Amino acid sequence: MEWRGKRGSRNVEDRRRMSGGRAGSIGLVGMLAVLGFGYFFGIDISPMVSGMQQGQNSSGSRELTAEEQRMGEFVSVILAETEDVFGAAIGGNYQDPQMVLYSGTTTSGCGGASAQMGPFYCPADQKVYLDTDFFTVMDQRMGAGGDLAAAYVIAHEVGHHAQNQLGILPKVTQMRQQSSERDSNALSVLTELQADCFAGMWARNSAQDLRITREDIGEAMDAAAAVGDDALMQSAGRAVVPDAFTHGSSAQRQEWFMRGFDSGSLNACNTFGEAGL
Repeated sequence: MEWRGKRGSRNVEDRRRMSGGRAGSIGLVGMLAVLGFGYFFGIDISPMVSGMQQGQNSSGSRELTAEEQRMGEFVSVILAETEDVFGAAIGGNYQDPQMVLYSGTTTSGCGGASAQMGPFYCPADQKVYLDTDFFTVMDQRMGAGGDLAAAYVIAHEVGHHAQNQLGILPKVTQMRQQSSERDSNALSVLTELQADCFAGMWARNSAQDLRITREDIGEAMDAAAAVGDDALMQSAGRAVVPDAFTHGSSAQRQEWFMRGFDSGSLNACNTFGEAGL
């Protein structure tokens, strides 16, 4: 995958220099998103990352490390690619999301945000929030490293923004509020799998520009497997309970990413079927 030298997005707000203290280890995978105002659907993976080194609290501003600068450039390029792909797929009414990079803690339109939540999309302010240290956790603790694995995370969150722009997220939120816990979880899974499919669609349409290879796709598959509900439950020493899934199994997440990649079309990503969305 070749991303260096490509156009970067202007829709990145970098708050990492304004650090109010680094959170250290990332304990929750919010790899996936806020489906409604203040609804954070994360899964506790703190047992996997409890060994991460804790940073020192600080206040005021700080200088970014060389790696942080590189990751900022990477995020900007991938976000620009999503702007091109989703803008073309959805059409003239599509509005690009903002990407907020932060270290440790910050505020969002959906409330306080911390690195322990993982990346998430807030529909209230239409922004994606990301502590780039999450990519280190993916690589070192979850076995899901590589540029396309990280790009998959970004494209997935932008996929939630696309769902919001298409009116899907508000409908899901309303349906979940009127559903049992089991049915609410099932709707959450369908929403997350559709965002995975949207991410695959993005990868297919960016493949030529970024020179994405089959090896790169393998990185995305590793990431999808690592954040499956069953994999996270097993890693945390918990029993696998399908009714408690909120994001989908590893196999489901891989399947829907590849559906999007193989088709290159949003139309292939109707996970909801008869749910009426």
